[in-house]
Amino acid sequence: MPKKEGIRELFDDIAVKYDRFNHISSFGADRSWRRKAVRAIADTKQPIQVLDVATGTADFAIAVSKKAAPGSHITGIDLSEGMLEVGKAKCHGLLIDLEVGDAENLRFPDGTFDRVCVAFGVRNFENLMKGLEEMRRVLKPGGKLVILELSYPKNKLIFSFYKFYSLKILPRIGARMTGNTGAFTYLPDSILKFPLPEKFITMLKETGYSTVQARQFMFGVCRMYCAVK
Repeated sequence: MPKKEGIRELFDDIAVKYDRFNHISSFGADRSWRRKAVRAIADTKQPIQVLDVATGTADFAIAVSKKAAPGSHITGIDLSEGMLEVGKAKCHGLLIDLEVGDAENLRFPDGTFDRVCVAFGVRNFENLMKGLEEMRRVLKPGGKLVILELSYPKNKLIFSFYKFYSLKILPRIGARMTGNTGAFTYLPDSILKFPLPEKFITMLKETGYSTVQARQFMFGVCRMYCAVK
């Protein structure tokens, strides 16, 4: 099965329980990580146009909408209609539009957005370089890309515990919550297969981004990348 179709079906199946799983599996730390990323996005007093890629159930889009300057507008895209349906129910009254969309084939003209962001979704891209290039294309000159993504610690002792927790414990928690075993085997495995920070930073620079910066949270369990077009 093509990766995109598999991803779409996977997230359609777990959409209703996905937010709760994230909060439980990260011991609530995902909320703190999102707040830090939101500050990097909503760092201007001017209204901004924001594209939230792989928006899922729109948690991140909602957080940005509440912190960005008045008049800001957020567009969220995702492959999964199931996730978007959950998100739409939460976006009432906010300047947020949600739609089905593919990060590697964005429908928007060049230079549309002041900010493009991805929270815990970039590792699911089928063609990572193409996705990075497309997100850069739709950014305005001087616009900022903010990526929040799960990773793994470099400390060998912490990594050993993290790997055991991710590969053995998380799938059981996810399966018990949703009844879907395969989804929560794929998700931790996708973290381990994602490029190391040094490699990912190189990929961003090769795509044409400048001023690339990275921060790590919780010993490297999560990392935030900020890059300018």
